[in-house]
Amino acid sequence: MNMPLRLESTPNESGTAGGPVFSHLDIPVPLALLQSEVSQLMARNWHPHVNRGDYDGGWDVMPLRCQKQHVNAHPILQGFALNAATDDWDDLPTMEQCPSIRQLLNQLECPLKSVRLMRLHAGASIRPHRDRGLHLGCGEARLHVPVWTNPDVHFIVACHEMPMRAGEVWYFNADEEHAVVNHSQEARTHLVMDCVATPWLVRRIQGGALCA
Repeated sequence: MNMPLRLESTPNESGTAGGPVFSHLDIPVPLALLQSEVSQLMARNWHPHVNRGDYDGGWDVMPLRCQKQHVNAHPILQGFALNAATDDWDDLPTMEQCPSIRQLLNQLECPLKSVRLMRLHAGASIRPHRDRGLHLGCGEARLHVPVWTNPDVHFIVACHEMPMRAGEVWYFNADEEHAVVNHSQEARTHLVMDCVATPWLVRRIQGGALCA
């Protein structure tokens, strides 16, 4: 059984406990298949991010996995954490149409919480903010997989830019201040997963740390 792991709280270079600022994980991603699947989902209804004060322009979400109590609820409840703590999560029906996403998720030896696609539209930006408690020191990890991105998208964490490319798996300490700017003429789309930090996952995050 994969059990959650809590790290000892040791400050990183920007003064926040929680392990590396960001890390590139050595996990293969079937990018062409992933892009094909997400292309099919573009025709569906995506939902604007609920924290409208945190961004400028368009930032929307397609939920794929949510708290089990919200599986049959409105997508707003499925796509965002609304202060309802639970360890009971389940895939949404949309996930059945995403075999390459499921293939990727099956490689993660850790319990999954929220899984969603997040699209930042051309010219949009996410203002500096922090997601309190979302880091290894609290036993949680947020992973990003860029599906479509380009060099004119800048993802800044604790004053450092994450050099993410399409088809890579990245962890970052979401408790650190972070912001994103899409200076390009195209939407940036990421697969975002919130996970329980098992020893397997922590080893890979620490092994791929680029900013500690």
